[in-house]
Amino acid sequence: MLRFGLLIIAGLLFFATPALAQGSQTVTVERGGRDYLAGVRAGLPFALVVGVVAFSFGTLARSLGWGVLAPIVFSVATFSVTAQFAVAAVLGAGSGAFTAIAAAVLLNARFLPIGVSVAPFLKGGPLRRALEGQTVLTTSWALAIGAEGRFDRAFMIGATVPQYVAWTVGTAIGVLAHDVGGSVEMLGLDAIFPAFFMALLFRGIGGRRAIAATAIAAVLAVALVPIAPPGVPVLAASGAALLGLKGGSS
Repeated sequence: MLRFGLLIIAGLLFFATPALAQGSQTVTVERGGRDYLAGVRAGLPFALVVGVVAFSFGTLARSLGWGVLAPIVFSVATFSVTAQFAVAAVLGAGSGAFTAIAAAVLLNARFLPIGVSVAPFLKGGPLRRALEGQTVLTTSWALAIGAEGRFDRAFMIGATVPQYVAWTVGTAIGVLAHDVGGSVEMLGLDAIFPAFFMALLFRGIGGRRAIAATAIAAVLAVALVPIAPPGVPVLAASGAALLGLKGGSS
C-alpha cells in the first residue's frame, strides 16, 4: 500500500506540476503586477509535493550509507530532483561517480535551452546573474512566463524559494527519520526509484517523436540491465531519449 502511495506521489510531481504551472501562469498573467511575494504564493502548492519527495530522497540516501551530512549538503548545493535521484540510483546500484554524474547531466539537459531563454531577463553582473540562474526550476520557469514571451524573473525567484526550502528541509527530515526507526522497507521507500523513473518516463510522452524516443529509451534500458554494469542502462536510456527529443526540435 505504501509503495502504491509512493507511485502516486511521484506521478503527482511529474504529471501534475506542469499542468498546475500552466494554470497558475494564466492567472498571474491576467492579474498583472507580479512580484517576489506573488511568486512565493504560486510556489507553495508545489513545495508540498517537493517536500514529500525530498523526505523520500533523504531516507533513501541515508540507507545507502551516505551518512547524515552528505545528503543534506547535496540537496542544498544541487537542488535537482532528477539529478539527485539519478545519482542515488546509480551509486546505489554499485556504479561509479562518473556514470552517476553523466546520468544526472543528461537528465538535466533541458536546462540548457531554458537557461538561454531566461538569460536576457536576469539582472546585474556575472556573479548576480549566475546566482539568479540557480533559481531556475521547470515549474518556476513555466509560472514566470508572461504574455508575448516576456519573462518575470522576480516571480520565478519567488516561486523557487518555498520549493527550495521544502527540498532541503524534507531531505533533512528524511535523513533524521532513519534514526527513529524509519527504515526504507518499513516506509515502503524501496519502491521509490522505479516509481520515480516510471513517472519521469511517462511524463515525456507527448507527440509521436516523444513517444518514439521514450519507447526506445525504455527498451534500451531493459535490454542493458542484465548485461551492462550498474548505472549504464540509466545513462544509455537518458542519452537515447535526449537525442530523440533533440532531433524533434531541430
